Amino acid sequence: MSLSEVADLIGAVLIFLGCFLCFSAAVGLVRFPDVLTRMHAATKPQTLGLLVIVIGVAVSLREPVALGMLFLIAVLQLLTAPVAAHMVARAAYRSNQVENGAIVTDELAEDLARAGFSLQESGRSDDDEQDQRLADHLDPGDLDAEEGRAAGTDPAR
Repeated sequence: MSLSEVADLIGAVLIFLGCFLCFSAAVGLVRFPDVLTRMHAATKPQTLGLLVIVIGVAVSLREPVALGMLFLIAVLQLLTAPVAAHMVARAAYRSNQVENGAIVTDELAEDLARAGFSLQESGRSDDDEQDQRLADHLDPGDLDAEEGRAAGTDPAR
């Protein structure tokens, strides 16, 4: 077995392992119950899976132009995934979508209290409550009597 064949085999194994990690991230998004665990599933194994795939492709291709592009992909993934996960977690926390029993140490509450921010009373509303709030903001004059759509909207939508 030549060195090129060994490198191709190692690259294929790494690509398969990366695909498995990305698949486990997708399963975690579907199976986990709350925002924080889903966010964890969306970022940790998916990022690691993509990096393993990038390494596998780099081992298989062995071309300088491809290596530069793969390096750029890996760096951008490492820079954007943690920031996106952090922003999703903060938005979920501020809108009271996080179960308090899931948090062991809540350092963000102290920081937000010092900044003068208070959490909403209820992060999740019934469909009835949401429909009522929408109805309160809707002007009855804006409705088209024949089609029941808001005036000025595209009926094809």
